[in-house]
Amino acid sequence: CNTSEDVKMEVEGEVKNIESFLQGLREQAPPLSRIEDITVTAGIPANYDNFEIRRSIAEAGKYQLVSPDIATCPECLYEIFDPFNRRYRYPFTNCTNCGPRFTIIDDIPYDRPNTTMRDFNMCPDCREEYEDPTNRRFHAQPNACPVCGPKIELVDIKGNPVDCEEDIIRETGGLLKEGKIIAVKGLGGFLLACDATNETAVNRLRRRKHRPTKPLAVMVASPAEARRHCEVSEEEAKLLASPGSPIVLMKWKPESSITKAVAPDLKYLGAMLPYTPLHHLLLREVGLPLVMTSGNISEEPIAKDNDEALKRLGNIADFFLMHNRDIYARYDDSVMLVENGVPRFTRRARGYAPFPVRLPYRSRQILGCGAEEKNTFCLTRDNYAFISQHIGDMENMETLEHYVNTIGLYKKLFKIEPQIIAHDMHPEYLPTKYAKELAEKEKVTLVPVQHHHAHIASCLADNGITGPVIGVSLDGTGYGTDGNIWGGEFLVADFKGFTRLAHLEYLPLPGGAQAIKKPYRTAAGYLLSLGISLDEKLPLLKYVADGELEIIRDQVKKSINAPLTSSMGRLFDAVSALIGIRGIIQYEAQAAIDLETLAGKAVNESARYPFSISRHDEPSIIKVHDLFAAILNDLNNHTPKARIAARFHDTVVQMILEVCQKFSPVTGITGIALSGGVFQNRLLLSKAVASLESAGFEVYTHRQAPCNDGGISLGQVAIANFTDK
Repeated sequence: CNTSEDVKMEVEGEVKNIESFLQGLREQAPPLSRIEDITVTAGIPANYDNFEIRRSIAEAGKYQLVSPDIATCPECLYEIFDPFNRRYRYPFTNCTNCGPRFTIIDDIPYDRPNTTMRDFNMCPDCREEYEDPTNRRFHAQPNACPVCGPKIELVDIKGNPVDCEEDIIRETGGLLKEGKIIAVKGLGGFLLACDATNETAVNRLRRRKHRPTKPLAVMVASPAEARRHCEVSEEEAKLLASPGSPIVLMKWKPESSITKAVAPDLKYLGAMLPYTPLHHLLLREVGLPLVMTSGNISEEPIAKDNDEALKRLGNIADFFLMHNRDIYARYDDSVMLVENGVPRFTRRARGYAPFPVRLPYRSRQILGCGAEEKNTFCLTRDNYAFISQHIGDMENMETLEHYVNTIGLYKKLFKIEPQIIAHDMHPEYLPTKYAKELAEKEKVTLVPVQHHHAHIASCLADNGITGPVIGVSLDGTGYGTDGNIWGGEFLVADFKGFTRLAHLEYLPLPGGAQAIKKPYRTAAGYLLSLGISLDEKLPLLKYVADGELEIIRDQVKKSINAPLTSSMGRLFDAVSALIGIRGIIQYEAQAAIDLETLAGKAVNESARYPFSISRHDEPSIIKVHDLFAAILNDLNNHTPKARIAARFHDTVVQMILEVCQKFSPVTGITGIALSGGVFQNRLLLSKAVASLESAGFEVYTHRQAPCNDGGISLGQVAIANFTDK
């Protein structure tokens, strides 16, 4: 039977048969099972004469791991397209090997009464399957069919049912082919769908969603169709078809019929396969790739309830394809990429959360509140770190409410009452304010954690090691211990603490947040601060409004609203703007992404720009005056911008290598941990790893948690666990 902690079995027979059973349990476990440990205890035989699964036992204070939602398995897929099967074209077909899990559960043990399927009573046929040990639907809690299960409905923006001449799927498919935008209720919330080959439809979706250029994901019917649009490696093909079924970022083929409006100016396309029967039916009906993007206005949580969707998405969608199975937990799609043959998360959610990261130590019960951007939280107990699904940017009350509710769900399911609450050091972040209020209310210990230390600790925990390492933490922003904005950091770090070895020199951001959205201001501020004159022919000046340059000059000279930063992310932005690639961004990291895309077009580029590392400062300072001067010289010599972009990437790789080579002999450390959002840059990551490994270093990168701020919460709980130990 299931308990609140594990699965208990009573097995009788000869010793050799029991040993054979235990071996088979390990080697032939069900596809979705994950055996953490098997404990065997001898007992007195009860002389059983048949097999039975007994009623689950709820035990106070006990918990069990909960499966994430799983993509439709091949057997269920065959059934929904078999005209002679009783589940033919049924959108909620599932079995023990696939279907909804975490998004429908509100308590443990995982039994139907504890899920949103509790209101659907199984018909005799489904009940027979459920009780048959030889059937793959044996004890499948969401088991259902057209007779007894959830139903779909197509409605207009006012919630009125649409009169479907044929069936609902065919009607919806016809609307999509006409260029309509449909809000489709999935596993963890609504997705906004439209024809990905129809530029007019895609641009209409962008206008309504207030998402002018940020890339959209597409859903394709099969791996074969994915190959028509993308270059798909063997590892990417495995990832696409895996039970988690994430969005996979792959090289976009020029001949693809998917409109460039889906991901303007980008080299990579985010594509996924259908992961529910409803998606499979829609894609088969339409015969075209579909945009499938989160059902929200940009920066709000994904809509999950029918009434909520009608209210929030009524100005975006033309129609709603909804159903009457409630969603308990909001979940976005996971996003992954493959680099150096390793699958890596940029967003960890559906298909993966809430399955925990196994820690290299036994943890106290701790809540890590995460970062302001790309927020996740993390709860720990025993050897497990339960990283939440992607919550989003903590910029509004809707997201904060989603965050608080999801923390409550995780605490309930995994029976965690935090004794310690860890948070980012930035005093104005919403998660920081929440942490302080909660710690005061619960009278528990509060632990502030420096942002870049958390990045490196996250990488350590991700790799199951405790350090110390030389941590290279490169990102856009993080509150430093000196009150400045960090982001180009080299640390000696473990879970117990860190020492700042080196960093990019501090340079001003004229206008603060305005400079982040307008990288030309960052570039101009950097040049002025470094004493480099701004030639009137500079490409970046095309972005500057009349009189604005004097304002920037004044801000830098007088240090007015020009906070200092050591950020590597801002250095990428500055170079992108300086050479005229992207001076104004419409989504995070757009300037840096464009620079990476351009660098990938350079052929056999091996030159690097000069920089210097101070010898006597503690921490050492990486100075970039000569780097900018050399880039300006290349611009004056009409060097192709792709070569400049490639040289800059190689220069950053050289910075990483030289700093690590400088401090490895001093510290005696040869392990290097790479973390921070800048390492989502595939070109930089692959070159940095190759350079460090060829120099004899052991390099650690992220695999289970994102390297961006989505992994911060994991680092926070690891550090907090060793506070005062």
